[in-house]
Amino acid sequence: MNIKDLIIYEDDDIVVLNKPAGLLSIPDREGKDISLKKILRQKYPDIFVVHRLDRDTSGLILFAKNEQAHKFISNQFEKREAGKIYQGLVLGSLLDKKGTLDAAIAEHPVKKGTMIVHRKGKDAITDYEVMNDFGKFSWMKFRIYTGRTHQIRVHMKHIGHPIACDPVYGDGQGIFVSSLKSKYNLSRNEMEEKPLLSRLALHAFSLALTWPGGQLRTFEALLPKDLKAVLQQLSKNKKGSL
Repeated sequence: MNIKDLIIYEDDDIVVLNKPAGLLSIPDREGKDISLKKILRQKYPDIFVVHRLDRDTSGLILFAKNEQAHKFISNQFEKREAGKIYQGLVLGSLLDKKGTLDAAIAEHPVKKGTMIVHRKGKDAITDYEVMNDFGKFSWMKFRIYTGRTHQIRVHMKHIGHPIACDPVYGDGQGIFVSSLKSKYNLSRNEMEEKPLLSRLALHAFSLALTWPGGQLRTFEALLPKDLKAVLQQLSKNKKGSL
């Protein structure tokens, strides 16, 4: 993996990257698998974690290069001033196309590492908006004001529309062309159909931060090929059904 291919923006204080799905943001407890932080440490003598993404979530992630930048940016996250926008594909068609989910989140009492909506949990707020309703799936935009573990995933499960391909809070099933297209046949070279998408359909799209001089800066991470392919196929089928 060439770290240069992932970098969106870099200066003396920060480095902003488009993390691929499947890569850890920081080392896990066992420390066996490679992480983005570990890769960055090979290039930068000091690197500071500002926030993190779930392993199977792709998209924008920012690291600080010095303590001053880390403190300044982390303070915006703590005060809920950082504008965090995600995009994702959920199961089904939502009745309310726009709304706010204000539901506290706590760790599951039995399943370690799994979260649930619970009145005694920590406050969690997510704005959502349907950008395209495909019937079987909906393409969504989310803004989160809190950074609870699995927040968007837990909130969407809570309202009955889990993130597509989510193995923990959804059905975990991949998305295949055959499930979207009624007349689909395998090509002669294919032994079995490969999924268009087999990982969590969630992408950290943008992050807005205020710089010391008061300037608002927004960074964006382009959608990866797998999510683009699914959206393209869904759009084609939607047009064909009109």
